[in-house]
Amino acid sequence: MKQIEVVAAIIRKGDRIFATQRGYGEWKDWWEFPGGKMEVGETSEEALKREIREELSTEISVDELLCTVEYDYPKFHLTLHCFICSLLNEALHLNEHEAARWLTKDELGSVRWLPADWEVIERLSDTM
Repeated sequence: MKQIEVVAAIIRKGDRIFATQRGYGEWKDWWEFPGGKMEVGETSEEALKREIREELSTEISVDELLCTVEYDYPKFHLTLHCFICSLLNEALHLNEHEAARWLTKDELGSVRWLPADWEVIERLSDTM
């Protein structure tokens, strides 16, 4: 089975978490945390900062690892490293996603998350 390793930013602002809606591919319209694939030679933190610059045209601070999720999708195995992050500036621009929302703990279940992200949601609910 194909193996994919990705990083995701759990961007917090006050009591809210930033979520994005995919605008492309097989999982179009599903919600996720922004991030993406690691490139050869990158650390998790470097990959995450690069991905957020590419996807949201902003800079983040990578504060701490929340969790790593292993999930089997039908066509690949995903290793998802999720980091708590904070914005270094307020400007956000959606370059790849079709929508975004700031969600409170009570609103986390209001969007259709990608399957691998549900374990992350459970961890977040425990820490918020």
